[in-house]
Amino acid sequence: MTLLATAITLLVLNHLIKPITVASKALDDYRNDRKLSVLPTDYKDEAGLLMCNIQESIYESESFISEKQELIYMLSHDLKNFAGNPQGLAKLILSEEPSESVTHLAELICESTNLQFRYIENFIKLLKEQDQVIRVNNEAKIIVFSNIINFINEQVEQRLIDKNINLDVAIETKEAKLKIDEGLFVQVLVNLISNAVKFSYFDSEIKIKIYNENSKLIITVSDKGIGFDKHQIEELFKKFTKMSRLGTANESSTGIGLYLCKKIIERSKGSLSASSEGKNKGAEFRIEFEI
Repeated sequence: MTLLATAITLLVLNHLIKPITVASKALDDYRNDRKLSVLPTDYKDEAGLLMCNIQESIYESESFISEKQELIYMLSHDLKNFAGNPQGLAKLILSEEPSESVTHLAELICESTNLQFRYIENFIKLLKEQDQVIRVNNEAKIIVFSNIINFINEQVEQRLIDKNINLDVAIETKEAKLKIDEGLFVQVLVNLISNAVKFSYFDSEIKIKIYNENSKLIITVSDKGIGFDKHQIEELFKKFTKMSRLGTANESSTGIGLYLCKKIIERSKGSLSASSEGKNKGAEFRIEFEI
């Protein structure tokens, strides 16, 4: 009788707890993957009201996020138009072949508005790519590294040629099952290699190494470029960082590339870190995944 009573009690408890478990999973799915769940809302008890409130809150939150994104895109588009007006006038002045001092001022206006355009475009890119990262469904998939390296090579080849930089790739681990979208993983590596090229000197070398160590998959991208001081590491991964610098061939920085890389890797259950021995001593970016 005692066992029967215990079994009945457990069944009743499980019945009572189940709505809370379902509601908790719905919240986790939305918070982690922005996945919209459909909770039952026709129950009238306390657990049913809880699920109903959670369902409504999730959809209200999604609606608010979507409306905010659309509003920001509209405002950004209008800002580009406002910035274009003074640039148009400055170009009109330049077409009239004015004096040297007026030409200089008009060129400064063009340069300033170009900077505004770039800032607005980078801001829109940040919003779109953040939204893409949030929506990714991180199911574990097999990634064959030789395949993605070939694709990455195609995207960075011209940058390497322009500075006569050799890309040395060492693949010690052929494949791994990772919770990351392959396209986003390629994007991260392209960004890290492009960043290394930007801050490397002409006729130098960039090394990529993929290997296993202590139940971890390690991917490193290292260069022999301008490097950075240790106290600047945290600043590297901030969006619109103040540490944005020109490359060794005066390449400009968006200030969002490394920030997005870190977000993508962290949302895929990995980590991204950076290290350098100091200025002009190169840098290394290190991705780690538990396997």
